[in-house]
Amino acid sequence: MATLLSAEQMQQNSRTPVEIEVPAPTAWPLVLALGFTLVFAGLLTSASVSILGAVLALAGCVGWFREVFPHEHEEVVPVVTEEVSISTARRIVERLPVATEQVRAWLPLETYPISAGVKGGLAGSVAMAVLACAYGLLKTGSIWYPINLLGAVVYAPSEVPSTAQFNSFHAVIFVIAVILHLATSILVGLLYGATLPMFARHPILLGGLIAPVLWSGLLYSIMGILNPVLGSHIEWIWFMASQFAFGIVAGLVVVRQSRVPTRENLPFALRAGIEAPGIMPPRGNGEKRP
Repeated sequence: MATLLSAEQMQQNSRTPVEIEVPAPTAWPLVLALGFTLVFAGLLTSASVSILGAVLALAGCVGWFREVFPHEHEEVVPVVTEEVSISTARRIVERLPVATEQVRAWLPLETYPISAGVKGGLAGSVAMAVLACAYGLLKTGSIWYPINLLGAVVYAPSEVPSTAQFNSFHAVIFVIAVILHLATSILVGLLYGATLPMFARHPILLGGLIAPVLWSGLLYSIMGILNPVLGSHIEWIWFMASQFAFGIVAGLVVVRQSRVPTRENLPFALRAGIEAPGIMPPRGNGEKRP
C-alpha cells in the first residue's frame, strides 16, 4: 500500500504545474536608477539636481526593499504548455570525417628560438645605424645628427635642440639614443622571430617590406601629435630606407637560424618541466630520473 501511495505522489509531482508564482512587477528599480543618474548628473550641472537624485535613490531603495520585506509581493501566472516536436526533412545524416592520427593541427610546427630574434634585432640595428649615419654625413656633414634626432624623442616639443645642436656631440642624448635603439631593435627582432615561421614561403617579404611600410606609416601619422617639431626634422624617405635595411638584415639573420619544434602539442607537465614517470626521457646511461 505504501508503495502504491508513493508511486501516485511521484506521478502528481512530475506533472506540469498549472500556475506558478513569480515576483510582482515594480517600478522601484527604475526610480533607483534615475536617482543615481541625477546624483552624478548634478556634479556637472547643479547641486539641486544631485539633491533630487538622492531623494529619488533613497525612495527607490525603500520601495524596493518593501517589495521583499516583510512579505514578498508575488503574483500567480498560468502555465501554458506547448508541445515541441523536432523533425527534419533530411533522410541522410552527414558526418564529418575525423583524422585518426591527429585531430587538431598545430601550426607552425617549428619556430625560431629567442636567441634568433635577439641576433636578428642586433644585426638589423647595425644596418639601420650605418644607413642613418650615412644620411647624417650627406645632409649635414655630421654623424651626430641622426643620433641626436633619435635621442631627442624623450624631450618635449619646446625642448628640442636646434639644428646647430643636432650636429654636435651630446653625451646624455647619445646614451639615450643607444638605449632606445638597442631596446627597440631587440623587441622588433623578437617579433620577427615569432611571426616569420607563419610566413614560410615569403619571410623576407614580410620582414623587409610589409612590416617597415606599416611601421613607417604609423609613425608618420602620429608624429604630428606626439612631437610636431621633431617630426619636421625627420627625412621620411631616409627613415623608410633605414627601416627596409633593418627588416631585410634582421629577416635574413633570423631565417638562417636553426628552428626548434613548437611545444603546443606537448603535455602540460612536459612543458612545465615537471619530472614524471613515462613523460621525462631517461638519462643517457639508462638510469631513470629521480
